[in-house]
Amino acid sequence: MMNPPASPLAIQKRYELITRVLRLNILSGKLPKGFVLLEGPIAELMQSSRAPVQTALKILEDENLVHRFSGRGFLVGPAGLDAEPLRRDIRELDLQISVEIDEALQSRGTWELVYDRVEEQVASCLIFGEFRIVETELGDYLGVSRTVVRDVLSRLHERGLIRKNQSSHWIAGPLTAQSVREKFAVRAILEPAALRLAFAHIDYAEVERVRARLAQGEDLEWEMLEDTLMEHCIAKVPNGELVQLIRNNQLLLSAASRALNRLGLPRDRVAHGEYHTLFDLLARHLVDSAAEYLESHLRVMCDKNLARLKIVAVISQSSAIATYLTPK
Repeated sequence: MMNPPASPLAIQKRYELITRVLRLNILSGKLPKGFVLLEGPIAELMQSSRAPVQTALKILEDENLVHRFSGRGFLVGPAGLDAEPLRRDIRELDLQISVEIDEALQSRGTWELVYDRVEEQVASCLIFGEFRIVETELGDYLGVSRTVVRDVLSRLHERGLIRKNQSSHWIAGPLTAQSVREKFAVRAILEPAALRLAFAHIDYAEVERVRARLAQGEDLEWEMLEDTLMEHCIAKVPNGELVQLIRNNQLLLSAASRALNRLGLPRDRVAHGEYHTLFDLLARHLVDSAAEYLESHLRVMCDKNLARLKIVAVISQSSAIATYLTPK
């Protein structure tokens, strides 16, 4: 007996389904203008990881249905909209999600629902050394099947976060001084080059908004500055393969910085000033100068990251490591 053909929605990519839901609710007014859209709550509502939500929001931004603003997330409405940010739990809005789309979302792989959390935990542990991941322990921790665990581990392996040793055990880490130097060396080669190639596509209006806030003395978070540089400048280069290489190379370094911040290490005020200079050059369309400055900035940041990592040796790791990660 032949199986019935799958619904067209069931075979669509997850980000396409999420885009459809958000677009429909924006156009119908269920998502009002000025509403703040955050990746985490949307991912939870859609039972998804954050990656497809990020893609969906970027598509909607290109359609001028949402736009970035000075805070975290996106605002519903076109760029230039004069509206106060409306911060509410998106689950309270009773969004319109058709039964067919809802079923298609539910049918997606379970591994996507837990992947982001595991990726962050694995990437963050690397600053503490080398760890083994036992499939059964990860499955118990997540409350999922061995099949889901293997899907998650396969994805982590593809992104270079874990490897198999000679005994076929899954190993994460360590993030060594040598690997930090190598990753920053790659950043110093790829990112300035991408910035130059993105010259005609950079979102200069957003760069100017961030530069103005820095000039006014606002204490902007490091992640927000990194995100602005990546999403509105470097990622605008018309070369998807290059953008993906840069994102993958940044992954461990960004996770390590977040882990260090959670441990209470002080923020780098000098780097804050360097971003001010970088955005000032970009806002004036001096892209070659900005690219040269970025290369210099990344080399300085390499030394500072190595110095911060040395502090980890005297910090207790017990509360910072997920229980399924076993020190080697």
